[in-house]
Amino acid sequence: MNQIFDFLFGQYYSYNTLDICLEVIAVIFGFLSVWYSKQNKIWVFPTGMISTAIFVYLLLKWELLGDMMINGYYFIMSVYGWYIWTRKVSDTNVTPISRTTPNEKKISVVIFFATLIFVYVVYASFDKWNNWTAYVDTVTTAIFFVGMWLMARRKIENWIYWIIGDIISVPLYLYKGFTFTSFQYLIFSIIAVLGYLVWKKDLDNRKTV
Repeated sequence: MNQIFDFLFGQYYSYNTLDICLEVIAVIFGFLSVWYSKQNKIWVFPTGMISTAIFVYLLLKWELLGDMMINGYYFIMSVYGWYIWTRKVSDTNVTPISRTTPNEKKISVVIFFATLIFVYVVYASFDKWNNWTAYVDTVTTAIFFVGMWLMARRKIENWIYWIIGDIISVPLYLYKGFTFTSFQYLIFSIIAVLGYLVWKKDLDNRKTV
């Protein structure tokens, strides 16, 4: 039992108490953000901004540049998403859940490959291509960038990207030694599946009205 505990939490012995508390707080607000997203509630954005702001600080300190950029991007897109979700498309309705248009699919592809190139350049500039996790970071960053952009625009396909990225992130963060964050992504994976089903039901119900 002690060996399992040491494997999961041993790395925290070298962390200061403040950083551990901040990671736990960021994880809690991350849970809240994804849960509100599943429920299609605007609180997804303020809770997400608190979580991502904390993670930007921690990940910069831990020199995890790809992960830091993901969270910095999340923060910016949360501001954008907050505007989109509250923008009225008529006198009584705000932006509804919808499927991606052909043009949005093209933009998604551009965002994905542009992110790959951008993260590659950043990692190369800081000489961070010293572990296989850097390559996985690059791919997950691109996946999450597209997912966040689609979520900000209230597109149901955002959940597909979250599901893929979250599943990859569970073992990745466990390997990196961030157990709380790994558990977070495990729960995120489950909520993302539920979120897709909830949003699909809402979309189907509006089609039958």
